[in-house]
Amino acid sequence: MVYSKDDQSDDRNHSNRDVSQTGMEQPGFQINEDSSFLLDASQTHDLTSREKAMRSNKHLDNLLKDWEFDPKSPSVRLVKGSDNRDILQMRVDLGVLQMETQGRPDGGKPKGHASYLDYLLDSEQRDADFTMTDEDRFEVDREFVQYYHRRISWLRLQHYHRAIEDADHTLAMMDVCLDHCGDEDWTLSHEQYRPFVIFQRTQAAALAALDESGAQPAIAEINKGLEAMLEVFTEHDAEDQFQDDEMVEKLSELRSSLRKQYKLGPSLEERLEEAVRTEQYELAAKLRDELAKQAPF
Repeated sequence: MVYSKDDQSDDRNHSNRDVSQTGMEQPGFQINEDSSFLLDASQTHDLTSREKAMRSNKHLDNLLKDWEFDPKSPSVRLVKGSDNRDILQMRVDLGVLQMETQGRPDGGKPKGHASYLDYLLDSEQRDADFTMTDEDRFEVDREFVQYYHRRISWLRLQHYHRAIEDADHTLAMMDVCLDHCGDEDWTLSHEQYRPFVIFQRTQAAALAALDESGAQPAIAEINKGLEAMLEVFTEHDAEDQFQDDEMVEKLSELRSSLRKQYKLGPSLEERLEEAVRTEQYELAAKLRDELAKQAPF
């Protein structure tokens, strides 16, 4: 099983599909046998002066000129819409992505629901054994990509709790797909990105905890994230790859950095784990007692 190694390379694969893969055809174009594009006759009429004026007013020249694209780092900003609502914008290579901050990023209501995840959960309530259709899988892919872009936008803006919300949405979508997809290959092609989503969620949770509660709670969030990632690796018989995974290394480095900066030693949980690993069972028993005393009633 292959896991993502690059912070920005996870589910963006879904947005790289060509026209033939999505099953969508561009209106006004036809494709000949050598895949070149030909203008349909209906699109070759002369433009009127009014049409030319309308087209000239729809360009993004000034916007793109004033906001240069940086290929090495996401460029994101929070702006106000025409009705004064908050809107997220991300500068991409060929333009700008604009996303809603509430509900689904595209502002859509698929099948009358707040998101396609909500629609699938509603389907599950009506029929616990339902199987996703091709249309469902297509719409799930769309929603994965939308929430990915918004998640990394929130991370870039350091709105960590919003990044956590969008990561949880994606993980919940993956859970539904795992239960109802009906296509094992499709499911596995998406499950390979679960560690990456957990990784980004853990980053957000740790940094939020650091801001609000301090280093020790931040380290606890990192430990929880690493445990969740290990479960995925183990489930897919890839446990031997865990320690060498780049995302695991980055979270471990963040944990070490926090300990060094704030002069913190290993937590009781980590000491217990190490005692069990090295078969120091007497010490492990004492550590369990200490953890039990700290547990809330």
